[in-house]
Amino acid sequence: MNEPIDPIALTAALVRCPSVTPAEGGALVLLERVLSAAGFICTRVDRGGIANLFARWGRQGANRSFGFNGHTDVVPLGNPADWSVDPFGAQIIDGYLYGRGSTDMKSGVAAFVAAAVDFVQDTPPDGALILTITGDEEADATDGTVALLDWMAANQEQMSVCLVGEPTCPNTMGEAMKIGRRGSMNAHFAVTGVQGHSAYPSLYVNPLSAMARLMDRLASHRLDAGNAHFDPSSLAIVTIDTGNPATNVVPARCTGAVNIRFNDGHSGASLAAWLQAEADAVAAEFGVSIAMAVKISGESFLTPPGPLSDLVSAAVAAETGVTPVLSTSGGTSDARFVKDHCPVVEFGLVGHRMHQVDERVAVAHITQLKAIYGRILQDYFT
Repeated sequence: MNEPIDPIALTAALVRCPSVTPAEGGALVLLERVLSAAGFICTRVDRGGIANLFARWGRQGANRSFGFNGHTDVVPLGNPADWSVDPFGAQIIDGYLYGRGSTDMKSGVAAFVAAAVDFVQDTPPDGALILTITGDEEADATDGTVALLDWMAANQEQMSVCLVGEPTCPNTMGEAMKIGRRGSMNAHFAVTGVQGHSAYPSLYVNPLSAMARLMDRLASHRLDAGNAHFDPSSLAIVTIDTGNPATNVVPARCTGAVNIRFNDGHSGASLAAWLQAEADAVAAEFGVSIAMAVKISGESFLTPPGPLSDLVSAAVAAETGVTPVLSTSGGTSDARFVKDHCPVVEFGLVGHRMHQVDERVAVAHITQLKAIYGRILQDYFT
């Protein structure tokens, strides 16, 4: 029997890789070396300047295959002077491992890589184990997990089910897992009127008044009341800009934007149609023109409670003594892409320190997460 992989040491090694999106930083090179040594067939699936790694243990086209998905890219540091430690130093202080990406989500990747390697070497499963790891989750995510799934489709690679190792627990280890996510979209508006002197209302058409009315209509509208698995959808005004330094001039143009987080009662297309209708109504009322541009980051989705969520929930309860709540809250993740390939859920560490200055993770939780993932694999294949 080979020596078990220490997920804490692997997390530290990954944190020392400066993989701020889109830089690979050595993280995927390290993981490919670890996985190849354990008998995984590894393929780099780089696209658009983004590094991605596909790794499979077992036969292609096996009767069943369990997948893990995660990312090694991290968000920028902010002001490095605000950190009390080296952001890429992976120092362990008072039971916490510090560093950018330690929580989101190099510890999760280290835990599932360590669990996967130990599992296939100790009890080779009847089936395949697939790991998809991307360097493009924190940015536009167009050439990360999407590229991996495109490559898998072209090469007849298939996961039966998948677990995304994102942080899912708000405060306590084991308290929540994700069985779906809200959709996310941004809408940008440009309102154009006629510039003029503020003392002569007949000589200008004020785009600011139109923008104020539009934003009030959007923000005041109740999208829905939520449902059994999702909270109510929400719309937030995120910016209104004019760039006008003068108080006696009405500008010709004003821009604004909203972000919508929506449940499975809507689609990006249905919400875009509603936004356009509201913009058209305000444009007609105020005699302005309104141009709208929409970007849909991901549609809402739900993996209904069933065998996969039961499998993960049982393993979490066995290792932590806590039965996780089935949640759909939070932002977006790459599960929004995986759900078109196979059933997917998410479970990972406590996430309240992710993206922060002095980001850190409890080292005990890394070991516990590896044990959870190992138990999930054992239960799935046996």
